[in-house]
Amino acid sequence: MKHYLVWQLVIVSGLLAAGPVYADGDAAAGKEKSASCAGCHGMNGEGMAENPAIAGMDGEAFISAMQAYKSGENPDPMMGMIMPMLSDEDIANLAAYYASLSSAE
Repeated sequence: MKHYLVWQLVIVSGLLAAGPVYADGDAAAGKEKSASCAGCHGMNGEGMAENPAIAGMDGEAFISAMQAYKSGENPDPMMGMIMPMLSDEDIANLAAYYASLSSAE
């Protein structure tokens, strides 16, 4: 019984330690995934026409906005087509990538 509890603690500790890494996202992976954003938001997230700049956007704000599109809370025809193709991990990675860019790029 004690071994079972020790293993539970080891697993939970590992998951807690790994959680922030996943939540922070991987900017390099986000850059690879950003092609789906570039057509409307520019190659470097600088914004195009009526589409806002996303370069330099706070990661949490980016994730919150993407989740609102994904849930339908903020309906948009184009984002509605793209969001089903993005996992939560993709969104976190994109958030890390765009947060790493200067808003002037």
